[in-house]
Amino acid sequence: MNKYYDNLNDEVKEYFSILSPEFPEWLLKYIDTPEMKRIGKISMSCGTDYSKCFNIKYWYSNLDHSVGVALIIWHFTHDKKQTLAGLFHDIATPAFKHCIDFMNGDSETQGSTEERTTDIIRNSKEIMSLLKKDGIKLEEVDDYKIYPIADNDTPRLSADRFEYNFSSGLTFFRVWELDKIRKMYNNIVISKNEDGIDELVFKDKDVCEEYIHTISKLWPEWISDKDRIVMQFLADMCKSMNNLGYLTIDDLYTLSEQDIINKFLNCDDSYLSESFKKFQSASKVNKSDEYVEGKYCTNVKPKTRYIVPLVLNNGSVTRINQISESAKNEINTYLNLSKGEHYIYFDFEFTPYDNRNEKKINKIK
Repeated sequence: MNKYYDNLNDEVKEYFSILSPEFPEWLLKYIDTPEMKRIGKISMSCGTDYSKCFNIKYWYSNLDHSVGVALIIWHFTHDKKQTLAGLFHDIATPAFKHCIDFMNGDSETQGSTEERTTDIIRNSKEIMSLLKKDGIKLEEVDDYKIYPIADNDTPRLSADRFEYNFSSGLTFFRVWELDKIRKMYNNIVISKNEDGIDELVFKDKDVCEEYIHTISKLWPEWISDKDRIVMQFLADMCKSMNNLGYLTIDDLYTLSEQDIINKFLNCDDSYLSESFKKFQSASKVNKSDEYVEGKYCTNVKPKTRYIVPLVLNNGSVTRINQISESAKNEINTYLNLSKGEHYIYFDFEFTPYDNRNEKKINKIK
């Protein structure tokens, strides 16, 4: 088909065939642009691939996620504009993904890195040429939030939210196999939600309950101590490297993650390079009610990611937590979990640089 598709592993190829039984070949020319290829070198795992705290099953890139989102949209709409908006929605993603939101102090909403999307598309000769040939305007594809099937507000079900729950459940923490994904996905239709807006909706209550039961095992992992500390450490490394002049903000949007890791390991500041090596070796995360001196100790609140899908119900649509006690309990259990109220630390010392002459101790104020 093309190099991108041919290089996918067999499980991802089969997963994509579930999302769209026929891969839309017109999409491949957009996937093959330099801007999209760049995000193929960024992991969906937000840097956790590089920590011994995790055991990621296999590499799944931000490009793979974007293609998956596009395939979901294409399957349900067969609309090129919406599909391309889904494909491009993460085109501005920096290296280490949401770790850079952490660096920007935006760990709870994680939207600070989206602002470059329009400029990246506009400045791409290849993408703009393709759009012109297809008779599509920039403003029709540079903001997927204008298409509710592509994106909507948490906790509603959208193509973006659907895809990263599926792929994370395959690669990040194995909570399901392809047969179960196929069962969940094939139970979806488009219907109007309570606000009269199109939304992905489950046909059957029991399938939706099974979906919630499965993904509710995944949600706590995104707010876990080890997830938060790994993301914050990478954020602090990037910020320290930037403050000392070893890494520019633009580097985060142009280089691969491996290129930046090489910068970490080979920079002239041995404190930074050795600290990153210690991070690579660390496999245990500790927690404390108080700040721990002499350790890499931090406190950061995560984004609450969850879904409360709609279900067809006696000719209408209803949120699953309104008609299923089990789904309601599993959703509420997650929402009531502790989300960053304590300190977490690695058993080595690392104090991020605040500027060239000072170091910043990250304490709760």
